[in-house]
Amino acid sequence: MSDALHRSAAAGGSAPPRPNAVVAVLAFAGIVVSLMQTLVIPIVPELPRLLDASASNTAWTITATLLAAAVATPVVGRLGDMYGKRRMLLISIASLIFGSVVAALSDSVVPMIAGRALQGLAAGVIPLGISIMRDVLPAERLAGSTALMSASLGVGGALGLPSAAFLADNFDWHVLFWTSAALGAVALALVLTLVPESKVRTGGRFDLIGALGMATGLVSLLLAVSKGGDWGWTSGSVLGLFAVAVLVLVAWGFYELRTRQPLVDLRTTARRQVLFTNLASIAFGFSMFAMSLVLPQLLQLPEQTGYGLGKSMMTVGLVLAPQGLVMMAMAPLSAAITKSRGPKITLMTGAVIVAAGYGLNIVLMSEVWHLVLVSCVIGGGVGFAYGAMPALIMGAVPASETAAANSLNTLMRSIGTSFASAVAGVVLAQMTTDFGTTALPSENGFKVVMAIGAGAALLALALAAFLPSRRPAAQAVATAGDTGGGDTGGGRSGPVEVSGAKS
Repeated sequence: MSDALHRSAAAGGSAPPRPNAVVAVLAFAGIVVSLMQTLVIPIVPELPRLLDASASNTAWTITATLLAAAVATPVVGRLGDMYGKRRMLLISIASLIFGSVVAALSDSVVPMIAGRALQGLAAGVIPLGISIMRDVLPAERLAGSTALMSASLGVGGALGLPSAAFLADNFDWHVLFWTSAALGAVALALVLTLVPESKVRTGGRFDLIGALGMATGLVSLLLAVSKGGDWGWTSGSVLGLFAVAVLVLVAWGFYELRTRQPLVDLRTTARRQVLFTNLASIAFGFSMFAMSLVLPQLLQLPEQTGYGLGKSMMTVGLVLAPQGLVMMAMAPLSAAITKSRGPKITLMTGAVIVAAGYGLNIVLMSEVWHLVLVSCVIGGGVGFAYGAMPALIMGAVPASETAAANSLNTLMRSIGTSFASAVAGVVLAQMTTDFGTTALPSENGFKVVMAIGAGAALLALALAAFLPSRRPAAQAVATAGDTGGGDTGGGRSGPVEVSGAKS
């Protein structure tokens, strides 16, 4: 099937009437979801008092969102390929709204955790949005549009922190969640009004056993990583969780290779372009989140330490906010390089910029403007990389598997951020300086974390070097649905439905 026919069928026989509106709405939805992830950061220290619970229990307001997102992202992506990406996008946004309302009405820890878990189920919005773009937009619009959608993850996170800090400082903390619900309702209405449903479907049967196995393995792994610092890395609970994760995920992999319609097509995932993009995504997720852990602490530590700047959470948010704007500004430049040189070059460029940003941070960390500069440099590099990743994935998988493949790539980034949090926590807990009766992370501890962040970016660069050199992404994406991806290998079995016909 030619590209023109494929896109005509995907759009229901006619081009979408307002492609600019489709891109804007999907990017807005992505920003709303990423805002949710930073929503509680300004009130985390106050949650034990606000919810009348212990700090260990209120920490689950962060962990529950992480675990729910890890489980939901690949499952929602596969369901989107099967039953409609726009349909699953609407369900995801509805979960965000419902979770926000539950949290807004809560005054105790259990409903707050439940609300945050429901919010986490919306994490699949960004990969679903990218997949919708592939199905309904003209090929020449894909690179820029998917780069913008991918960057919305960082944009929302960066803009969310100062906004949440302002609301928390000036209003009752419940307003944070009412605001999230309101933004979610706006996104839901806009998607219903302006975003068409893609008719590209895989059909088939949902792999429930595969979903349960993946959920069990991921929850065990991420729970061990996120709670290792609190429970002890050598404790029976953490070691047991790691053991369960390994055993379950290995068994899950064998099962997925043998079932006819797997949740994740591991043969497609093993293709060189998909595999190395996902591995680079883990490294980039690690590298990006390392900055998010270091800069706020440097800004907030007392000036008496000699390296802390003694600033408020509001100032932290304002320092990090330009990073999100830089990421958005990099989207068209990332797309231009991807079109002319291919997404591999774009990804490698982003890795070099991120590594340089961390190197800069090691020598520039004594003034507020230093940290603004560093966050913008790193944000620019992340913007390049995150714009290239969807193009690499979509250039190597069939159109009928786009949502599942993009969702898995998003999950890889999340795994990277989880490991970054764990590693940085261990380093900063071990490298401390005593100030009176308090032990605080030392200046050298922060520099070590920065060096590790630079190393993760260089690892992403090395992994990207193994990606196959290809023609520009717009052409690769345009033909992937016809060729079944670029590399050889088995695809998912079962018919692909387009506008009710089978091809």
